Amino acid sequence: MNEKRTLTIRPWLLVMAVCLIYVAIIGVAYRNVLEFVRIGTRYDSVDYSRDAYGYDGQFAYYIARDPLTAPLHLDVPAYRYQRIVYPALARLLSFGQMPLIPYVMILINLIALTAGTALLEGLLVAERVSRWYALTYGLFSGVFIAVRASTNEALAYALVIAAIAAMARSGLIESPKPIAEGGESEPPRFSPWWVIISTALFGLAALTKETTLFFPAGYVLYLLVRRRWDVALTVALGSIVPFALWQVYLHGWLGAWGIGSGGAGATPFEIIPFNGIWQIAGSGLTAFVLFGVIPLAGALLPTVWALWRTIADVWARRWHPYVFLLLSNAAIMPFVPFSTYREPLGIFRFMVGLVISVVLYAALRKARRVLNYSTLWIVIGAQTWG
Repeated sequence: MNEKRTLTIRPWLLVMAVCLIYVAIIGVAYRNVLEFVRIGTRYDSVDYSRDAYGYDGQFAYYIARDPLTAPLHLDVPAYRYQRIVYPALARLLSFGQMPLIPYVMILINLIALTAGTALLEGLLVAERVSRWYALTYGLFSGVFIAVRASTNEALAYALVIAAIAAMARSGLIESPKPIAEGGESEPPRFSPWWVIISTALFGLAALTKETTLFFPAGYVLYLLVRRRWDVALTVALGSIVPFALWQVYLHGWLGAWGIGSGGAGATPFEIIPFNGIWQIAGSGLTAFVLFGVIPLAGALLPTVWALWRTIADVWARRWHPYVFLLLSNAAIMPFVPFSTYREPLGIFRFMVGLVISVVLYAALRKARRVLNYSTLWIVIGAQTWG
């Protein structure tokens, strides 16, 4: 007897479908695959007399196209080269064939966005909340737009979510699980191999985009308060050492460290909390309405809430990795540069880690109102889909 199989719609499938439609619309509208890397005229040759800047995806494209001569086409070479995994993977999978590179870059990000959403679904189901809250991540502009603009976020945060999923299987969380109907329990069995896999993924994520380092930092904080010194050292060294060694290489080659607040035109990290937003307000009411309301609602309010909740949890010893992931990702937000806050897409790309952490923390605490509010990030960010 033949059974009819029905396709079950899942968040990752919906995200993939929406993204494919979006990519198809852009492709038909521009009829040029290089539109997905947004090459400007400012860096397309060694003649810098023209002044159209393009967007960040062009720098990953230039590195993938020719890693040796790419510095001639980068605004801040060391800063761009520190994000080496995405362009290196694009060059590898395209077999160095220049015409294929932009197509491969789109494909990598599409797969990464879909995989990251699917992995987040699994983490939400493990916390017994609806898998559909994974859409907050999958359709959030800061990561969704990576497919459109060939930037690093989709791959970087897919690696992060995979690392979190691996760490969840390691048995690090000290909460006993029932093993018999009589209510007896045993501590989770620790598996160092999952820690090693997770750490390797964190290391790759850091070499894809440096802001992902706040995730292993969160795990290290958790492990330190749990006095798991050996595991904390493993995660710290495994995540940071490859990144640090790459920085040393870049400094020797390009004469500068990659770590910084951004590319050309970037302002420094702020000392006064949220000064990046207050500076927008100081530019006048019109400027604040156009550029300040979005970071105020999309970044400042969630950050203040996150810091309040996580500091209270740490003080009350309600320790869990998701608490420290949210704390580490929220703690940087008040000091984000003005140059990032003034650009809606820039701040959305920076705060992907905060979005992931809020969703996981809210799932852990069964804070359904927060989970519902988190979907507003999709609406707020949709204006940058262009």
